[in-house]
Amino acid sequence: MVGGTFDPLHDGHKRLISRSFEIAGQEGLVVVGLTTDSFASRKIHPIRPFDVRKSDLVTYITENRYPAKWVIEPLQDRFGSAIDADFDAIVVSEETLPVAMEINKLRKVQGGRKVDIHQISCVLADDGRWISSTRIYKGEIDIHGHMLN
Repeated sequence: MVGGTFDPLHDGHKRLISRSFEIAGQEGLVVVGLTTDSFASRKIHPIRPFDVRKSDLVTYITENRYPAKWVIEPLQDRFGSAIDADFDAIVVSEETLPVAMEINKLRKVQGGRKVDIHQISCVLADDGRWISSTRIYKGEIDIHGHMLN
């Protein structure tokens, strides 16, 4: 499992998604949780509509021809189906590691098994700071982390 708002879909997101497919392998299934418009509205910058963000994800995944099966599901809160679903691993960034740890705590409380947490390093922009959607929307960097100012 992997989740996010993915707006705009930048190199950090792409690393997260690619790692998810690596872990899943050829026979696996990757569940991509995509925040709904109402849940994403908590962001401090504008968010494009769910269907537009989903289309970008579909294009990226399809173009990369990952061998694993995949599905995109609406993410209406921080956890989505991760508390109850039967899956093996969750892939997170340094920024979202605490959410994965909380998911495992909640799974344990409900009698479920812990899932493996795979943390990727955030992708750095040219200035050595993380690539983030907020920085892209502010016009500081592009989706590859190249400086715009």
